[in-house]
Amino acid sequence: MLRSLPRVLSRAWHAPLSRGSLPTRGCASDGTAAGPEIQVRALDGPDKGITEILMNRPHARNSLGKVLVSELLEALARLREDQQVRVLLFRSGVKGVFCAGADLKEREQMSEAEVGIFVQRLRGMMDEIASTAVMGLIETTRGLLPGAGGTQRLPRCLGVALAKELIFTGRRLSGVQAHQLGLVNHAVDQNEEGDAAYHRACALAREILPQAPIAVRLGKIAINRGMEVDIASGMAIEGICYAQNIPTKDRLEGMAAFREKRPPRFVGK
Repeated sequence: MLRSLPRVLSRAWHAPLSRGSLPTRGCASDGTAAGPEIQVRALDGPDKGITEILMNRPHARNSLGKVLVSELLEALARLREDQQVRVLLFRSGVKGVFCAGADLKEREQMSEAEVGIFVQRLRGMMDEIASTAVMGLIETTRGLLPGAGGTQRLPRCLGVALAKELIFTGRRLSGVQAHQLGLVNHAVDQNEEGDAAYHRACALAREILPQAPIAVRLGKIAINRGMEVDIASGMAIEGICYAQNIPTKDRLEGMAAFREKRPPRFVGK
C-alpha cells in the first residue's frame, strides 16, 4: 500500500534549504540553465516531522511544465518512503504567485501524443498531492478541458450544477470566494511580509504533527478511496483501514495515555 501523507498548501518561501534537502535536477522547463524547480527541506526542532516543498519557477509563475512535474513526482516518491515525514507543506518561491496552472506555452509545442502522456502525469501528480484547493478552472477560455481531475474532483466538492458553472464559464475566484464555496479550508488577510498564508499553513501543520501518524494516514486513505465508490464500498474500505490500525503500538499508546491522563507519545508503529 502506498504511503499517503497529509498535505498543507502555502504560498511564500523565505527560509534557506537545510543540508537534508533532497537533490533535484538543475534545469528549467524552457531548456535554459537554472536551479532546481522543486526543492525540499525537512524542518527540525519542535517542527520535526514537517517537510516543506518549494516550487521555484519564477520565469513561468510556477506553471506546471515537464521538468517541474517530473521533479515534484520524484520528490513525492522519495518522501512517501520516508517514515520521518508526517506532514508536507507546499510553498512558492515566486512572490505573489502560488501556481499559474499548466504551462500552455510548453503545451503548445507538444504533439497530440505528448499532450496525452503529460496530462496523465498531471493526473497522477494531483492524486499524489490530493489537493482540492482550486482557485479557478479556466481551461475552457483557452479551448481546453480541465485535464488533471478537475471534472471529477470539483463536482464532488461543490455539486454538479455549480461545478458545471465554474468550468463552463472559466470564472476566476478570489480566496474569499473560494472559501465561501468550500474550495479551500481557510482564507486569511495578507500581512506586510506577504506570508500570512504560510503562517496559517504552519499552524495547521503543527496541529496535525502530534497526531498518530498511522491513524492519520489510514484516515486519509479511507476518505480518498471512499469518495471514489458507493457508500457500501466506502464502508468496506473504512473497515479495512480500521483493521490495519488495530495492531499498531500507537493505538495501544493512545488508549494508555487516555487512561493515565497524559499526552500520548506516538512513534508511527
